[in-house]
Amino acid sequence: MAVPSGKPAVVALGGGHGLFASLRALRHVSDRLTAVVTVADDGGSSGRLREELGCLPPGDLRMALAALTDDSDWGRTWEAVLQHRFATQGPLDRHAVGNLLISALWEILGDTVKGLDWVGRLLGARGRVLPMASVPLVVKADVRGERGELATVVGQVNVATAEGHIEQLRLEPTDPPACAEAVEAVREADWVVLGPGSWYSSVLVHLLVPTLATVLHETPAQRCLTLNLVPDSETSGQTAVDLLEALHHHAPDLRIDVVLADPSSVADAAEAELAAASLGARLVMRQVARSEGSAEHDTLRLAAAYRDIFDGALGDV
Repeated sequence: MAVPSGKPAVVALGGGHGLFASLRALRHVSDRLTAVVTVADDGGSSGRLREELGCLPPGDLRMALAALTDDSDWGRTWEAVLQHRFATQGPLDRHAVGNLLISALWEILGDTVKGLDWVGRLLGARGRVLPMASVPLVVKADVRGERGELATVVGQVNVATAEGHIEQLRLEPTDPPACAEAVEAVREADWVVLGPGSWYSSVLVHLLVPTLATVLHETPAQRCLTLNLVPDSETSGQTAVDLLEALHHHAPDLRIDVVLADPSSVADAAEAELAAASLGARLVMRQVARSEGSAEHDTLRLAAAYRDIFDGALGDV
């Protein structure tokens, strides 16, 4: 429920650069933020730490924390430290300092959520960062190739770079334990924001954690789906309508209230409006890109769009 200040409790789901963009914008709209982050990354520094330490991959969690850092000198300095990567000829090469810091706190405290909360306190983060599940996950996808052949692709990095059309996503384990604090945050939210981001490996995977999916269906919160600006390797050749249909395929009973899209990302507005309506949603088109054709969201434009959506001032569709 809304507090006297009128600022909504917002939960943002995703991972990587997409979640970073939405959190940067949402910081301007509310100080009651919770990021629920995918834990399926198996590449780079995160993948190495996951394999060596048996921990959750920390990279997407680190990115979310960095997005929520305070704008003071303290916050900006610690954000830079968190995001700094070593460049060496040895085993530290390309490790992010924040990944090492988070992993160390997990070992010392023996508690994933407490470790993330401690990093948030250090950064002066404007919100909380939580994993979507309590164990590291493996993403699997059935991918249809150009010649019609169907292949199973295993691993987040491989799914994100697979050539062909992703038809079905799965997680291993199939019934992972959801983070209890994340489930509670969704249950108590006023708004849940999904996307933008890697559509299959960062956004839709949240719908495959059964307990989290259940609370996403049952929460009284309103749900805003933010579409990507341009296709990435996962969604090459797919339209905004295709992305909406993919979500409906993986969560056919999930109600969406608002679909937010930049006009440049929607080829056929009437068709997209119908696809949004099939989810129960209203299509809201606002210029949220830095410039036409840009792959990056403009923080203030996106913040203004979220503010209008949360306040009910949706304007033209």
